[in-house]
Amino acid sequence: MNEAEIISRLENRLSSRRLQHSLEVARVARELASGYGVDPDKAYITGLLHDYAKGLDGSELLTIARAQFLLEDEVDTCIPDLLHAPVGAYLLETELGIDDTEILQAVKVHTLGALEMSALDKIIFLADMIEPGRDFPGLQRLQCLAERDLDRAMLFGLDSTIRYCLEQGRILHPLTIRVRNRFLQYTKE
Repeated sequence: MNEAEIISRLENRLSSRRLQHSLEVARVARELASGYGVDPDKAYITGLLHDYAKGLDGSELLTIARAQFLLEDEVDTCIPDLLHAPVGAYLLETELGIDDTEILQAVKVHTLGALEMSALDKIIFLADMIEPGRDFPGLQRLQCLAERDLDRAMLFGLDSTIRYCLEQGRILHPLTIRVRNRFLQYTKE
């Protein structure tokens, strides 16, 4: 699929606000990719597609995740919106025929992270956090870190996410904690 076809599909799936977010994530991902030796076009396409399942409600996400054995933790059923990432990867493969494993993996892990992440995975995770429509304490620091060191940026971004969840009284996904601890180890080595 080319860019125009992807955008046309997204226009039918996502709200205009979510589409704008995806366009900005794609742009930021392309910029970051150029600095880290990652294919900028692949990063752009992945950024466009990263929220493919975001328009589905929690019950739809749970139904698909259960049917496709995508649930990895009991917390997944408590916070079904987080399933938009693995469900999105599944739908990209089955509905759009995308078979690029790097794109699918980056979409799958863009919300919670993963214990092993490629440069593309990190770029999409971070681009989703730092696109211009975002606003949270520490955003500028995260933007600077993302341009200099993906692992340190991941640690800072995960810390920010955990802090936000704690302040809001939200459930912390155990994977996010494990991923944060892994990046803490990476940055201390």
